[in-house]
Formats: sequence, structure tokens, C-alpha cells
Amino acid sequence: MAQSRVTSLAESLANVAVGYGLAVITQLLVFPHFGLHTTLAENLTIGAIFTVVSIGRSYCLRRMFEGLRVYRESKKAAEA
Repeated sequence: MAQSRVTSLAESLANVAVGYGLAVITQLLVFPHFGLHTTLAENLTIGAIFTVVSIGRSYCLRRMFEGLRVYRESKKAAEA
């Protein structure tokens, strides 16, 4: 069964939402160990920037793999 573009986007958004929360928590814990002192607002902004990039990355990769799957199925059907 093929995954629709909307379902691909929904899955990516859910994945990234969880990742966003983990990223912010990780930044709050890790940054000070590297001498980086940021406010919560700065951490939220940094997390948001990476989240937008991650959504695009996840969506593009998902569509690429779906395209490969469709291509392989159509190639198989043509050979049959």
C-alpha cells in the first residue's frame, strides 16, 4: 500500500515534534558543558530552526523512497 503525500507529511511532523522537544531538552543539558549559555527563548528558537529543516528533510526523503518504490513496482509490472 502506498503512503499518500499528506500521510508522509503527517508522519514527518509527528516525528519532528517529538524531536523538537528532545532537542530543546538536550540543548539545555548539553550547551552549558561546552560553555554555551543560552536563554530558554534562544534554545526554543534554535530548536525551531532545526525543526523546520528537519521537516523538509524528512518529507523529501520519504517522497524519494516512495518514488523509488513506485518506480520498482512499475518496472516489475512492465517486465511481467
